[in-house]
Amino acid sequence: MVPQSIQDLAVDLGRWLQQRNWQVVTVESCTGGGIGYAISSVSGSSAWLAGGFITYSNALKQRLVNVPEETLMKHGAVSAETAAAMAQGALQASGADMAIAVTGVAGPAGGTAEKPVGLVWFGLAWQAHCITWQQRFSGDRAAVREATIIEALQSFKKIT
Repeated sequence: MVPQSIQDLAVDLGRWLQQRNWQVVTVESCTGGGIGYAISSVSGSSAWLAGGFITYSNALKQRLVNVPEETLMKHGAVSAETAAAMAQGALQASGADMAIAVTGVAGPAGGTAEKPVGLVWFGLAWQAHCITWQQRFSGDRAAVREATIIEALQSFKKIT
């Protein structure tokens, strides 16, 4: 079940997309499909949700959304460059109008001094634009994933 606060954000995103007659696609690593699940929990979301990619492995990041191997080798999966490539690749692969990408370290393992647990990179692509930003969330794995979903659902506000 989707928490009400997340449901409300998904509804807000849907309204915003419908006003523009846009569809969104998600490409998720650390959330494992949670953003798409939240969006699809809204009745009528098929009008504005094109679909989603769960690209947990680097191999699927490359195969499904065309993240260059060089990007992953040079910057790693958790980076601005990878988030941008994921968003742009999902946009191209889906034909949607906007793509939301997330890649991060949800924990409790996997963090490093350079990329600690709770670090998440976001990518947002639309038309000829792409922006990235990072957030550092605290808490356990579930808290980091939930905070990532919330931030992703609010990302459309960066366009307006």
